[in-house]
Amino acid sequence: MTTGTAGADGPVIYVVDDDKGIRQALDTLMRSVGLRVETFESPDEFLRFPHSAGPSCLILDVRLRGKSGMAFHQEIVNSGMRIPVVFMTGHGDMEMGVKAMKAGALDFLAKPFKEQDMLDAVAQALARDSERLTAETALAGLRALYQSLSPREKEVMGFVLSGLQNKQIASEMNLSEITVKVHRGQVMRKMKARSMPDLVRKAESLGIEPRLPHGGHH
Repeated sequence: MTTGTAGADGPVIYVVDDDKGIRQALDTLMRSVGLRVETFESPDEFLRFPHSAGPSCLILDVRLRGKSGMAFHQEIVNSGMRIPVVFMTGHGDMEMGVKAMKAGALDFLAKPFKEQDMLDAVAQALARDSERLTAETALAGLRALYQSLSPREKEVMGFVLSGLQNKQIASEMNLSEITVKVHRGQVMRKMKARSMPDLVRKAESLGIEPRLPHGGHH
């Protein structure tokens, strides 16, 4: 098993299965397409392992010694670890597979699986995880932009979002119209908003509510 942070941000496939043959087969298969693989005999081993910051995917056997893969998946979900899971199910476990999908698994494959099916499932999982990471990074960046606004700029932004004109905002905040215009310009610049719709979209991503004028109507 490799340790350290080799290819820290490259995709990693984690495999948890108590069947050594399956672990080796998956290890060989993933390496054959140039993917980094980490295999584990038990869920606890996997949890102790330092996880990469890049996109990843967990291939998990539904039936594990001592603990079901389903129960372990639930633990992962509850702990807030956001990793796409591809389940493997033995014969006669289709029902478990359906349950796994309902519990949020990305895919389930019956053993013995076709290599191409497994590679497709993993590719889909990695694509999904990359999207999530990109979105999270973008959101963190947006939060930082919003935090760079002064309290007064945040207030102006709230009024701008509710569609008020500069003149109306000026009377709401007891400021001159010119000052409001300057603040509005700063808000657009600091939020890197190209247009009003762009600012509105960014505010929605951040969950920022428009500020209504004191009368509650325009």
